[in-house]
Amino acid sequence: MTNPSPKKPAYFLVQVKAKNMEDLATRYAQYAIPSLIEFGGEMIAGTPAPNVLEGKWDSSWAAVLRFPSLEMAKTWYDSPEYKPLKELRINELTDSGQILLVEGL
Repeated sequence: MTNPSPKKPAYFLVQVKAKNMEDLATRYAQYAIPSLIEFGGEMIAGTPAPNVLEGKWDSSWAAVLRFPSLEMAKTWYDSPEYKPLKELRINELTDSGQILLVEGL
């Protein structure tokens, strides 16, 4: 009998242009990070000044979030707990952004 293959981790790749970094931190991040931890996620990297090796950087924050599986990542992102924070980030706190969800290898 073979063991079932382990679930692959999933990663959110985040790039946002905040209207005000202090507002993003106090109104969003201080609540979003505990929320993702409750769903098994963690922020493994974050910076306002990444090393841009290719392309154009016109944002104010980049981060990488890790979850144990794609299913857990989607569950958090679509959860009723995160929904008001997501709407706040999109509608009030940022001018633009890209949020990518990729499955690990």
